[in-house]
Amino acid sequence: MASPIIASIGTGSGMDIGAVVKVLVESDTGAKANQIARQTANNSAMISGVAALKSALATYQSALKKLNDKDAPSFLAFAATSANDKLVGATANNSAVPGNYQVEVLKLATSSRVASKVFSGADAPISEGTLEITQNGKIYKVEVGADATLQSVRDSINSTLGKDGITANIINDGTGSRLVFGSTTTGKDSDISVAGIPELVINNTDEMSGDAAGRIGALAIDAEVKIDGIAVTSKSNKLDNTISGLSLDLKAEGDKTTVTVGVNNDGLKKDVQAFVDAYNALVKTATSLTSTSKDANGNTVLGPLTGDPTTRSLLASLRSELAIAQTGGGLTSLGQLGINTTKEGTLEFNDVKFTAALNDKKLGGEVQALFTQDDGVIARMNKVMEPFLQSGGTLDKRNDALNRSQRYLASQQEALDFRIESLTNSLTKKYIAMDVAVGKLKAQGDSITSLFDALNAQAKKS
Repeated sequence: MASPIIASIGTGSGMDIGAVVKVLVESDTGAKANQIARQTANNSAMISGVAALKSALATYQSALKKLNDKDAPSFLAFAATSANDKLVGATANNSAVPGNYQVEVLKLATSSRVASKVFSGADAPISEGTLEITQNGKIYKVEVGADATLQSVRDSINSTLGKDGITANIINDGTGSRLVFGSTTTGKDSDISVAGIPELVINNTDEMSGDAAGRIGALAIDAEVKIDGIAVTSKSNKLDNTISGLSLDLKAEGDKTTVTVGVNNDGLKKDVQAFVDAYNALVKTATSLTSTSKDANGNTVLGPLTGDPTTRSLLASLRSELAIAQTGGGLTSLGQLGINTTKEGTLEFNDVKFTAALNDKKLGGEVQALFTQDDGVIARMNKVMEPFLQSGGTLDKRNDALNRSQRYLASQQEALDFRIESLTNSLTKKYIAMDVAVGKLKAQGDSITSLFDALNAQAKKS
């Protein structure tokens, strides 16, 4: 906004023209200015409130995702521990049976590694053609174009077969470079052989020797382990189905170690408490955004989203999902685990009732399903949040509407600023003109007075 014309004290009238103009302009535009300022402040607060609500929802969603991680499952009724975790790791699921198991790792499953013949370096030229890598009777093909080098072939293998667990690298032993193939697949008969391009042919039946191609070390083998004296073989070092409900991770060959499976009451309690804490954090944030309070003078202070229908709808939907009873099994509701809703809308966790549900009613094995099955608590919570959090969803639309209002208010402020400037300039010019006219009249009056004074003085002398 351009600076308006500001007049000093009028020389003719003695009036403070600037002050008079300011009062007149404010009387004309003050109400509108206050309205725009108030609406802009409220709208800005709502924009911040929507952002805070979206952030709180995203945090809650992340907490639920962690509790529902298939690779690191939560809500397990049983826990497995290994007496020597350097030899064997153990994880139990809800179908495990409490007890002790003696585990002895005789051999670890190994993977195949083979190497090409020696080349002069990574930039050595390789013939054009189709490289064929065979493993477990399956042939994987990699196209090698014109002007290929050992390094470009390596890159093509990794980009093409990395998803299949087959990788390649170049190793220089000081005398030359070899293309070395490796695989994440373990077990007997998983050895790699290479054909298709003459200079990269590798036969896994021959061990690498001198400058010639061949396998590195022994052929791949299966894991061999004894569990309570029973011999078990496995192509993988992870045994998922050998003992019901128990997964064993074989790490090293060595003496016997004991794997113990027991109830996981403490772990279950920790996971349930994590759910309660995550939910309460969301509710407290939403409540703080929608609540009212009193300032130091006793005036009511509204939260940025007080009265906002979007927030009320979200909280109502989330709360309704907590009360839904699931069918099947003895555990059908959160209340059976001592989780209840308070009058503030948060959750309280009754430790005594939870412990009784596990120890007396034996519901521990059903807790995971209550939370993580397809129609469980977490899935229902995510379903409620999805319309609010998704791109272009409820909160994005709410934010877009508020930003449009903010732009409209900005345009109104711009128009008002223009009116204030124009009115100030116009009134200032008028009052200056008035002051000039008053000055002229005053000068004329002074001149006439002087004339009469002169005449009176002359008359007295005569």
